Amino acid sequence: MIFNKETAEKTAELLLQINAIKLNPSNPFKWASGWNSPIYCDNRLTLSFPAIRNYIRDEFSKQITEIYGKPDVIAGVATGAIGIGILVAEELGLPFVYVRPEAKKHGRQNQVEGFLQKGQNVVVVEDLISTGNSSLLAVEALKEAGAHVKGMIAIFTYGFDVAEENFKNANVNLNTLSNYNHLLELAVEKQYITEKEQITLQEWRKNPSTWNV
Repeated sequence: MIFNKETAEKTAELLLQINAIKLNPSNPFKWASGWNSPIYCDNRLTLSFPAIRNYIRDEFSKQITEIYGKPDVIAGVATGAIGIGILVAEELGLPFVYVRPEAKKHGRQNQVEGFLQKGQNVVVVEDLISTGNSSLLAVEALKEAGAHVKGMIAIFTYGFDVAEENFKNANVNLNTLSNYNHLLELAVEKQYITEKEQITLQEWRKNPSTWNV
């Protein structure tokens, strides 16, 4: 869900400006999943641009407060959302924890790293939503640790149907600063892509696993 249209447009433009999002329908990328994709997104690049990371920090902080109220803890999903999650926690004056993909095999065998008390209200920060599986595993780990997860906020989502279904089934509220639809509209308007390329990008999202195979 997009909370603010103006923020969605500005976030999309900033991501395109620094090549955190690359659009290349004629020469697709290969994702780790094996999917061919006309888009590649690496939001960790935002951390290298102070003005942009501060914008994302401020928008996250504002939306978290307006949507969820002030939580007890901010949790980042490792590794992509650790950096921005710490910035948000600092801005809100809150404790920070992060969630590993799986528990460590040694030491205290933690999956949730940091100090978290049972019953604390947590908002999860994520950098990117694709299918939502890894993000929701982090939510499950927090719940198993006794946290009350109020919801998740992310920089960008591809808006796959499977992601929407996964979050719905898990009963987890998701808000994002921007999404695929706002990205494509802005990319055409600012001439990052042509209208013909926009159609290709729209077709990809309908069946991303079988597109251009």
